[in-house]
Amino acid sequence: MTGVLQVLPRLQSGGAERTTLEIAQALAAAGERALVASAGGRLVEALKALGARHVALPLDRKDPWTLWRNHGLLKDLCRREQIDIVHARSRAPAWSALWAARALGLGFVTTWHGDYAAKTPTKRLYNSVMARGDCVIANSHYTAAQIQSVAPQAADRIVVIPRGVDLTLFDPDAIAPERVAGLFHGLELNDWRRPVPLFVLPARFTHWKGHLLTLEAVRRMRAANAPDFQAILVGDDQRNGEVKASVTREIAASCLAAVVKTAPHVADMPALYALADVVLSPSTAPEAFGRVAIEAQAMRRPILASDFGGARETVRHGETGFLVRPHDANALAEAMAQILQAPAAERARIGGAGRALVAERFSLAHLQQATLRVYQQVRQDRKKSDYGQIADRHWEP
Repeated sequence: MTGVLQVLPRLQSGGAERTTLEIAQALAAAGERALVASAGGRLVEALKALGARHVALPLDRKDPWTLWRNHGLLKDLCRREQIDIVHARSRAPAWSALWAARALGLGFVTTWHGDYAAKTPTKRLYNSVMARGDCVIANSHYTAAQIQSVAPQAADRIVVIPRGVDLTLFDPDAIAPERVAGLFHGLELNDWRRPVPLFVLPARFTHWKGHLLTLEAVRRMRAANAPDFQAILVGDDQRNGEVKASVTREIAASCLAAVVKTAPHVADMPALYALADVVLSPSTAPEAFGRVAIEAQAMRRPILASDFGGARETVRHGETGFLVRPHDANALAEAMAQILQAPAAERARIGGAGRALVAERFSLAHLQQATLRVYQQVRQDRKKSDYGQIADRHWEP
């Protein structure tokens, strides 16, 4: 039995983490040994439920001594578990994984899940590990272009495999009303009036996910006497809660508590989308891909996203949602007001078009099958330079 080891810092939340579980699921279903090494997190039990194994290692640490020590631990793990492919999804564990894979003659695959800042030679060297895979998976054409700009030598090893959505899990027809009602109460929204339209921004509280921009747009909508609406910002705290604290302060300072609330991470994302009328993704930096956009569309919810990065590949402006000028609170407010004023039939049309787009181009099955083909090709000849037959590198959104 062959085996694949995926490595990443933690299994807490986020697109890279969800994709790790989805590939582990595909490996287990194919009868392969599926292992994930990380420092742990809330998704470990979900991983085990899929038939994969988790190995706890301090892969969330970046100091040189730990990186070198982790390479030895990964070598031992690969020998013991007869691993033949190591798949790295983040830079720090990727260095340890690269050294282990090269020492043992194993296949080495990387996935770029984001756009890495590189202002110094040291940082560029640190980032370069993600371009050293026998195959380098990009989650969008935007990401592929970023890779080629910083690592042109990797151009013939890049394969674009967009993230995917489980259309059976993210199916609006499969969400019982009781499930949505339970989430409504769990989010302590009982004092909110329904059915006033609800905007949902599901994202970690980081400085670039657009929380403060959304608050400014809401403030301007209120000043312009827009139709009644409510908004909820849902996600994990990041950076010791500093961003969420600043958002909370701004809600109070702008007297928006009657229409905007924050909430912690929600495990039942399909129910959250079902609760929403419109989903927001107003990032202030380009998303490498943006899982929220395809999940919302799978749930037949219109999406408003910033007009750059991966969103340009996942959202058809005016058809499945709207692309909004980045950093522009006025533009966001206008788009929110426009979708509020659209007839219910128009919102339903947009939602239906969104689900059709996801089914055509962003299914979980495509992600899993394309990734398993990468593993098989690397096994056949990991020195082969032309990976064009593995997945459709010229896939068009």
